[in-house]
Amino acid sequence: MTKRPTLPTRRQAAALFAGLSLLAAAAPARAAEGQLRIAKQFGVVYLLLNVAEDQGLIEKHGRQAGLDIKVEYLQLSGGSAVNDALLSGSVDIGSAGVGPLFTLWDRTRGRQNVRGVASLGNFPYYLVSNRPEVRTIADLTDKDRIALPAVGVSVQARILQMASAKLWGDKDFARLDRNSVALPHPEAAAAIIKGGTEITAHFGNPPFQEQELAENPNARVVLSSYDVQGGPASSTVLYATEKFHQNSPKTYRAFVDALDEAARFIAADPERAADIYLKANNSRIDRALLLKVITSPEVSFKVAPQNTLGLGQFMHRVGAIKNEPKGLDDYFFVDPRIAAGS
Repeated sequence: MTKRPTLPTRRQAAALFAGLSLLAAAAPARAAEGQLRIAKQFGVVYLLLNVAEDQGLIEKHGRQAGLDIKVEYLQLSGGSAVNDALLSGSVDIGSAGVGPLFTLWDRTRGRQNVRGVASLGNFPYYLVSNRPEVRTIADLTDKDRIALPAVGVSVQARILQMASAKLWGDKDFARLDRNSVALPHPEAAAAIIKGGTEITAHFGNPPFQEQELAENPNARVVLSSYDVQGGPASSTVLYATEKFHQNSPKTYRAFVDALDEAARFIAADPERAADIYLKANNSRIDRALLLKVITSPEVSFKVAPQNTLGLGQFMHRVGAIKNEPKGLDDYFFVDPRIAAGS
């Protein structure tokens, strides 16, 4: 039997964002070399960060470069919150969907010049419904509410828009935005598993989508991000401002080196990586189900992004961003390990 995820209450969530506002107000305008503040979110897609933190990999690679790096992690939910934290100076590295990256890349061109740092890996994201009659997005009605991290901004929202454009045409790409509500993945998963709430669908990520399918017999996959994007894709990425990239080169390099080592760690020892996830997230997910997610042939942990450009070009085509990305080096910082991506 799998167990339901431990959920933050609405009061705790409100306190979290209130705390973020205070942090943003007090944050310095820029971080010095040797200081690294990272925004992370919920799910197995952030396992590279969990492993790097647990194993002290950023600090390790910093010491090898002759630098004592102080690392801090801030737990957030949704691309909008991450983008706000990055622009306010509350964090140095943001982690969110490639959709929020394109939004910020477009918005900050010629100013903060935000670009991608690395991928967190390839993961299929599922739109799951607990209404058996919903088999495609065309079956969703005005009564359905779709939970996702940030309405119209998160990568789930953007992929849903891509699917809508394919079905109804570009002019109706935002057709399902009015059905969408912003909820953290743990809370949305609990709603799908329990049923009986206004939330009848959740565009989530691993392992929450797998928990929904395992625990509610009425839950079914309505849409897979891989189907919409034309194959495996790096939907979740890390990004930073040009100032951080330029002013903290040793810290930046240690961070990417640590991620690369974390990816190799997970591939070599998925059992230990699963235990790190359970501990880091205080998760009560069934360990066997978690291991199944981590070792799925559809999942790969790597720093080189894959199949990201198409989403950015879609966003430009429908007017969601003004600038059209032409290639990976438009919206990712140059790095030999990143250059092989797409």
